[in-house]
Amino acid sequence: MSKRREPQESVFTRLGLLNCRAAGKSSIISEYALIQARAAIRCARKRFLMTDLAEKIKKKLQDEIAVLEHELHNELPKEISVARAHGDLSENAEYKYAKERQGYVSARLGQLHKRMADLSMLNLSNLPKDRAAYGSRITVLDVAKSQKIEYKLVTVEEADAPKGLISTSSPIGRALMGKKVGDEVVVTTPAGQKEYEVVKLATIYDEEA
Repeated sequence: MSKRREPQESVFTRLGLLNCRAAGKSSIISEYALIQARAAIRCARKRFLMTDLAEKIKKKLQDEIAVLEHELHNELPKEISVARAHGDLSENAEYKYAKERQGYVSARLGQLHKRMADLSMLNLSNLPKDRAAYGSRITVLDVAKSQKIEYKLVTVEEADAPKGLISTSSPIGRALMGKKVGDEVVVTTPAGQKEYEVVKLATIYDEEA
């Protein structure tokens, strides 16, 4: 007695199934590639913004340096020379003011040149994605007061404490750099030591997403 033959899939049916599976895989790969491309675009845009920001800060510092150097090497020497010509320097208010201004300008130039050097070493295009760094928004809990405070880490030039914009070089900024949610920090302030716990963190990449 012969066995009954089961109906077989046609070649076209099998090819159709294979094509559907391939199309499904292709769709998944395409979606993944699109996500990757968008992430790459966001990173590239962020690097551009960071570079642009650094250049703007440098330009601002360079402009102030140029003005102060002109004052230090051209205007102040003339003012001091004129004041000396007036006679007794011990009671010469103009001479005293010019010398004090000369000292201030010289000190300020030293600060600006140091800031320029610091900016040259700051790599804004390689910021961590899981820890506090420049551009991060951090919510901390003041342990003693059980009060939450939000800060954003910025450069010295962008700092505005009343708005919660604190410099990465300030006491609180330095203490928060590199921290993650759950970390505790102790900050020494003029009012004494303060203890904070990081309860929320959004890096510069999170804000861009």
